[in-house]
Amino acid sequence: MVSAEVDVPPRTAPHDATGSSGETRPSVSVIVPAFNEAIVIEHTLNELHEYMQGLSERFAWEIVVVDDGSTDETGELADTFAASHVDVRVLRHRVNFSLGQALRTAFNSCTTDYLVVIDCDLTYGPDHIGRLLDAIVTTHARIVIASPYMPEGRSTGVPWLRNLASRTANRILSLTASGRLHTLTGMVRAYDRRFVSTLNLKAMGAEVNTEIIYKAQLLRANIIEIPAHLDWTAMHGLPRRSTMRLANSTIRSLLSAFIFRPFMFFIIPGLAMAVFGVVALTLTFGEGGATSPVREWHLAGEVALIVSAIMLFLGILTLQAKRYFEELFHLGTSILREVREHSPPED
Repeated sequence: MVSAEVDVPPRTAPHDATGSSGETRPSVSVIVPAFNEAIVIEHTLNELHEYMQGLSERFAWEIVVVDDGSTDETGELADTFAASHVDVRVLRHRVNFSLGQALRTAFNSCTTDYLVVIDCDLTYGPDHIGRLLDAIVTTHARIVIASPYMPEGRSTGVPWLRNLASRTANRILSLTASGRLHTLTGMVRAYDRRFVSTLNLKAMGAEVNTEIIYKAQLLRANIIEIPAHLDWTAMHGLPRRSTMRLANSTIRSLLSAFIFRPFMFFIIPGLAMAVFGVVALTLTFGEGGATSPVREWHLAGEVALIVSAIMLFLGILTLQAKRYFEELFHLGTSILREVREHSPPED
């Protein structure tokens, strides 16, 4: 259901999907979420349009700007650009919903083979689009992630606090996920459009990026990374998010780790408490009536074992609940895919 606060034009496909050789080219929508980006939006659209023209022999393409309730001139500037470029269109939110809804609006509006999401500030250069598309076409992956945190990736000019927070959050998420991916919070990715449309996403904020990976992993989707260059050099002097917003974003990313392995948050502390309890009771065995410190350590050991048993029990329940959720998610996704495949086309 589309909110009354979202202006979504009818679904469209890129113009002229036939190349000069007469063969049908794969189609791609380059999605640009934008909120109060008036300072950079014109430059970004010019850069992206010029770059995508160089891919025209290989792909039928369009650029889709999602103006997420901007209070500055972002929407007007994007509309002006789109008016003179047939392969650019603008979707409008009347109020700011945040990234999750912006992506869902774009995903629901596109009918192309592939979707590529790019930052409006181009901290990932336009060349990442071509490399993401090359990877998803040749590997048939469902998702390809531009990863500055994998061994071959790099970041330039990123403030050290932001860089540390992002790397730490992604490291923790990686450990709780498969351990194979290095960047789980990044937005710059390529998607198989038909696959991502079946994920039934719920998150409203930037945590939608983590939700996509989690649900894709539940479906055993092939997810790969390519080395990326996160370059903040051109961002110096431009407005940045406050430290409070950075902290909030980092905390949300860390909490997202819970959805990957919720039982670990009970089992690991439970095992640690069990070890402490056994050690404490062993050291005070036979000395329960001795000095007050000994009695306190003995009591602490008993309490630790009780708490350990409770946490391990909760961990087992959480593991079972996660398995039930995975089964229901598989079933729900299969039903959703069948319904969409057999639904009549929209007008």
